[in-house]
Amino acid sequence: METRNIFDNLSCIDHRYSLSEAAAFEGLSSYISESASIRSCAKAEAALVKAHLKLRGELTDELAKKLDEVAVNIDPEEVYAEEEKTKHNIRALVNVMKKKVPADIGPYVHLGATSVDILDTALSCRMRDVTQNVVLPELKSLEKHLCEIADREAETPQVGRTHGQHAVPITFGWSIAEFVSRLGKSILRIEELSNQLKGKLAGPVGSYNGPSMIVKDPEELERTYLGFLGLEPSEYSNQLVEPEYLLRLLLEMNVAFGVIANLADDLRNLQRSEIGEVFEYFASTQVGSSTMPQKRNPWNSEHVKSLWKAMCPRVMTFYMDQISEHQRDLTNSASQRFIADYVSGFTMAVARMDSVVSGLQADRENMAKNLASAGGKVKGGVLAEPAYILLGEAGVNDGHEVIRKITLEAEKTGKTFFEVLKTHTEAYEKITAQLEKLGVENPSTFFEDPARYHGLAAEKSRRIAKKYAELMK
Repeated sequence: METRNIFDNLSCIDHRYSLSEAAAFEGLSSYISESASIRSCAKAEAALVKAHLKLRGELTDELAKKLDEVAVNIDPEEVYAEEEKTKHNIRALVNVMKKKVPADIGPYVHLGATSVDILDTALSCRMRDVTQNVVLPELKSLEKHLCEIADREAETPQVGRTHGQHAVPITFGWSIAEFVSRLGKSILRIEELSNQLKGKLAGPVGSYNGPSMIVKDPEELERTYLGFLGLEPSEYSNQLVEPEYLLRLLLEMNVAFGVIANLADDLRNLQRSEIGEVFEYFASTQVGSSTMPQKRNPWNSEHVKSLWKAMCPRVMTFYMDQISEHQRDLTNSASQRFIADYVSGFTMAVARMDSVVSGLQADRENMAKNLASAGGKVKGGVLAEPAYILLGEAGVNDGHEVIRKITLEAEKTGKTFFEVLKTHTEAYEKITAQLEKLGVENPSTFFEDPARYHGLAAEKSRRIAKKYAELMK
């Protein structure tokens, strides 16, 4: 077989990413490379032969083993060479297989099947297997590392942010728990959908015309055939398996991809020089900039976001592949081949995000510093919310306006929110009294430390982390 230098390949997946994400690439290649695709079709053809033999009472362990060996050892180059003659990929595979199986069972190869009975069934097998054996392990590893951070940093104070502005205090564990929850649900859904992929053996229009010439119960033949491959029949088939089974799986992968891209974006922003609340692992030999030696760019997080930008729009193609005129046209024949690219790009982004998260560290000192100075022009202004809420609880009708004026006074004088609040004796005493009712420790100094105001952030972070860590098992 002719070999090609990987740097002569056209797709960046096959050179840049096959090297940088070597383990993920190797796993993916076992299931969705071109050779894997041909062998999965060969396995489907072998399953069909076994189904015929089983219903005839002629299937032996020896024959089953022989058929499996032929399928596993099929040579893609030989199939491609045959396709040059036939100009048809499945007929080429059939011709090659007929030469390799015992002559007396050769007639059963592809008997009663149309090409898509093999192609769609084999695609379902590949997508199920690559999802369960490569994609999900990568996703679960990332999720487990996120759970660890959410638990470890459950009580690490951090300023919350909305609209790019300082909001009320949270904890770093709470900010990560968001992604634990969102990604965790998507992982579970991907797992569920991967088990719902279907196959078919229903002929060129789905009405079992050909199989009805072979057996009395064509659906029994179909079930037997698919049973050897661990699949169930599509409820309805024309020439194609209903496309929505695969579509939903791909769409859920894209949902997970969006969550991961969102995480990458947040982590990238938290590494900004003026924020500096987290940092990625940076090797001693690593270079951040070709001209600025001091830089440590968050390039891994940016890389994940960039892969998402490249892959996410392909969802439109997946939607368009829903449509096939009448019982079938060939408008999905080229576009469907690029599913492998999408799954590869997604999985490599997951692997890269996992490498970021597994080495991610919180700069707790900077988080505390940013929180202490948070509030824009009003130091401690992030505590304006609890002040106005407590005034409302105390029966003050215009508590929001009272506190708003206090923040303006603090901004004008350059004093902290707490310093100005204390000078408004009546409001301060009412607020303190409400804190005492709540059983808050040292209520008179509550507004000195924004870290004391974080609601259920720590508690829920741990709860969510524990839940999804268990589910990932």
